Amino acid sequence: MKKHPFIYFIKKNRRNSGFTLIEMLISIALLSILSMGILPISKYTYIRLKEIKLRQNLRIIRDAIDEYKELADEKKIEVKFLGTGYPQNIEILVTGVQLFGADKAPKKILRRIPADPMVKDGKWGFRSYADPYDSEIWGEQDVYDVYSQSNKRALDGSYYKTW
Repeated sequence: MKKHPFIYFIKKNRRNSGFTLIEMLISIALLSILSMGILPISKYTYIRLKEIKLRQNLRIIRDAIDEYKELADEKKIEVKFLGTGYPQNIEILVTGVQLFGADKAPKKILRRIPADPMVKDGKWGFRSYADPYDSEIWGEQDVYDVYSQSNKRALDGSYYKTW
């Protein structure tokens, strides 16, 4: 019985099948170069995701403050004498406000206060209506605006606290 030539070729080179040390070193070098290119991309992707989350959370809180102010301007909620119509503190947006003429439960504007993703404790900085626009000291009369307490720069070069 005659053997097929292809089987003879496989058996003959079976001893030499495998990678040489040089091929392995070249493969490892190429993989390490590619992985080093991916690390900065993944770092900036992570930062960009946090920035997107910061913008979303700021928008959620600011919209809630605006909704509270709109209710005050429409005289649907009680406002202190000479008050600005903005909430006294941020927790009022979660606990709710009692609408005039409504016997129902208080109107809750937010389910929860979103955290600041740029700082570890997740706490926001506040500005009242009487504070300067760039103030970092809260006058505690009301909550007119929120900002991040992070001192870091964003990818676009601006500071997070100025957003």
